[in-house]
Amino acid sequence: MTAKPEGRATRELIIVFLDLSFYTQDARRMGDDGRLAGIVDGYYERVAQRCSAAGGTVVKFIGDGALIVFPIDPADAAVQALFQLKSEVDDWLATLRWESRLVVKAHCGSVVAGPFGGHDEKRFDIIGDEVNVTARLPTRSFALSAEAFRRLSPDARKRFKKHTPPITYIPVEDRRPSNVAKS
Repeated sequence: MTAKPEGRATRELIIVFLDLSFYTQDARRMGDDGRLAGIVDGYYERVAQRCSAAGGTVVKFIGDGALIVFPIDPADAAVQALFQLKSEVDDWLATLRWESRLVVKAHCGSVVAGPFGGHDEKRFDIIGDEVNVTARLPTRSFALSAEAFRRLSPDARKRFKKHTPPITYIPVEDRRPSNVAKS
């Protein structure tokens, strides 16, 4: 790791963006901000629990989105946790009669990690172009970049198929990918 000012370091990580498709529509239908806040908090709890159990760190939540990082090794554990999280959140939202489903985008790359923010309010964050690469992965469901896919074991790779362009890997059971996640 390269040392940076104020405790920051360049690290290679698995970078994950989560988002709920159709969240805005579901939230509008609620008509009760207190109930909506409870649902969002329940979503946050599921994300934090599943990711931390696999060695991940929630960098931040914002609305229906989350930025998460995992250590590079073992990549299989991170991807397995993301599959489990997607299934759990999708099933839970279906019981609430929401149309929203969890969108997962995962990439692997170098970022500057460490404390960022106002003088007395610094919090752990990650900065770098690889974060933007992750955010731009095209999917409405689950996608891995080629860089993240290459970190998986041969057995874990069997759960994905190649999709182009650009190259991403999607679960084998997905019939066809979509290019843009709707919020």
